[in-house]
Amino acid sequence: MKKKQGALWLALLGLAIAACGKPAERSTDATASASAPVRQAAVMPDIWLKPEQIERGRLVYEKHCLECHGAEGRGQPGDWRVKRANGMYPPPPLDDSAHAWHHPTAELKKRIKEGSPPDVGDMPAWQGKLTEAEIDDVVVYIKSLWSPEMFRHWIEIEMRAAALNAS
Repeated sequence: MKKKQGALWLALLGLAIAACGKPAERSTDATASASAPVRQAAVMPDIWLKPEQIERGRLVYEKHCLECHGAEGRGQPGDWRVKRANGMYPPPPLDDSAHAWHHPTAELKKRIKEGSPPDVGDMPAWQGKLTEAEIDDVVVYIKSLWSPEMFRHWIEIEMRAAALNAS
């Protein structure tokens, strides 16, 4: 049964890649409205990013994540790849300018639940503070911040992770 689910999962992901089409232009305007990710999501497969879930995730993000990861996931001033004086890395951007899109959904959720590794960063664990639904919603919101091109790359990463888990 697990292998059949894995095959179905891979088939759906393949359809999602095919459905993405030509990448849309991304706004680089820092004053873009908070609804910009919802408009961008319209060019992505509906099976992935539902506007109502993006909106719920945006609200969770603005309440719990914005202070560290910046507006629309663009990060804070400075280089997130350079350790601070305390030896920890600053919070990375969550848009497609950093590395969040390199991780499958399970890893993104794990990082939110468990926080950053203790000797790497200061991100707190959110398990027990956010519900599973809130974590799912904020992950969808983060994905909505990625360009269609990066989203397609992420789908390939997600497919590889699903194939590994199915075997």
